[in-house]
Amino acid sequence: MRLMSLIKLSIIAILVFTGFSCTSADSSVDQTETIPLFPTENRTEEVAVISTKFGEMIVRLYDATPEHKANFLKLAKEGFYDSTTFHRIIEGFMVQGGDPNSKDDNLRNDGQGGPGYTLPAEIVRGYIHKKGALAAARMGNDTNPDMRSSGSQFYIVHGRQRTERDVDQLLAQANNNIEQGLISTYVGSPENTEVKQRIDQARMNGNTGIVSEIITEIKPLATKDFEPLFYTPQQREVYMTQGGVPYLDGSYTVFGEVVQGLAVVDSIVQVKKSYADRPLEDIPMIVRVQTMTLTPDGSIIEQ
Repeated sequence: MRLMSLIKLSIIAILVFTGFSCTSADSSVDQTETIPLFPTENRTEEVAVISTKFGEMIVRLYDATPEHKANFLKLAKEGFYDSTTFHRIIEGFMVQGGDPNSKDDNLRNDGQGGPGYTLPAEIVRGYIHKKGALAAARMGNDTNPDMRSSGSQFYIVHGRQRTERDVDQLLAQANNNIEQGLISTYVGSPENTEVKQRIDQARMNGNTGIVSEIITEIKPLATKDFEPLFYTPQQREVYMTQGGVPYLDGSYTVFGEVVQGLAVVDSIVQVKKSYADRPLEDIPMIVRVQTMTLTPDGSIIEQ
């Protein structure tokens, strides 16, 4: 892998969270078969209701990402998210919020704040970046080889519809991103200090050829337990009809989805933006927790 490729991948990794990438394959990316998103029968549970000037979004949180679910509900109950804004908006990609820094008048510190802690990655195979998916923002692999999530910052996927060819190409990109994350983790491990020193020295000397040779040398060791992602026919259909951002799959924790009010995301991405994809006018939110009865597909039958 050439140096520029590594740099591009690092840029992709921080695209979701400017300021704040999954742990090793055996502890972060679930290598088991796809598990159901929701219970198979009606259930009464706590959901998050995100209120904005464009309307409300009801978000259902996944049981298989328990730390992220519990943390999001906790912060919402405490009022942590109230008056924070959707500070970063990219049409066809996502809307990002949850940073307490977005409450102040300093636009340049947006994307750098949080509650003072991060969360371990809970990346589950099958939880994909479809339109409406709720996922945790994080720092890039170079500074965050364990791909820990921000303690509060999140994004909701907007995305766009994909062709079958798009899905194939972006799945390959997602698997490549995961491999690069595993390589970053390997290089950043204390027992591999010598490898990191060799790479750093080659980079300082501007010797991209040596960097490429070292990456080729260590890749089999760094990715020995990696099992490539794949999509079921149903997931492919979701990306082609509903849309999303496939290339982020396997590299960020998806921990819920919008089950009502998805049109709000469509409205948010249409606003005018300025510096760093920040909207010209604030889009504040209030997040509260409400108990609702939902069907397996997310339909609300009782509030």
